[in-house]
Amino acid sequence: MERQVILNSKHFELTINRLCYQLIEIHNDFSNTVLIGLQPRGINVLTRIKERLESILGKEVVCGNLDITFYRDDFRRRDIPLIPSATNIDFVIENKKVILMDDVLYTGRTIRSGLDALLAFGRPEQVELLALVDRRFRRDLPIQADYVGKTVDTLISERVSVEWKEIEGEDRVVLFTPDSNG
Repeated sequence: MERQVILNSKHFELTINRLCYQLIEIHNDFSNTVLIGLQPRGINVLTRIKERLESILGKEVVCGNLDITFYRDDFRRRDIPLIPSATNIDFVIENKKVILMDDVLYTGRTIRSGLDALLAFGRPEQVELLALVDRRFRRDLPIQADYVGKTVDTLISERVSVEWKEIEGEDRVVLFTPDSNG
């Protein structure tokens, strides 16, 4: 597979920063807004956004983690069983504005699962979606992000990976393309 870096560490940081200011523009001081990261990789987006928002605002932002394992439409179709992650929503979402976060928006199925799982915790006033990367031409469901870090046009055979310095050693977004020789 060929690798192409589509966001290097500098652009990655600028993108996170831009997303934070877009959120502040709409949600002001976050007094009625909560952030929820979708397990597993949306938690990384949430953590980075939370740190930066709190640095800019000078106050704590309410955040949680949401596991969608048992809400997935392919849960029972997999050869290898899925291992659930922890859900941590220790606050009320009723009548709150919720911003769901994930790393890559592709078919929309993960987000649909996230919405189903979220509604088990109550009825929010509004739900928005933040995706660090939007692979916009392959939706199975009519789902669109409200906040997008980077839009990438890809083929079905390609893969997009968000890498984090805490996990992979460097912040970047990489596009993997199958070798044309093979």
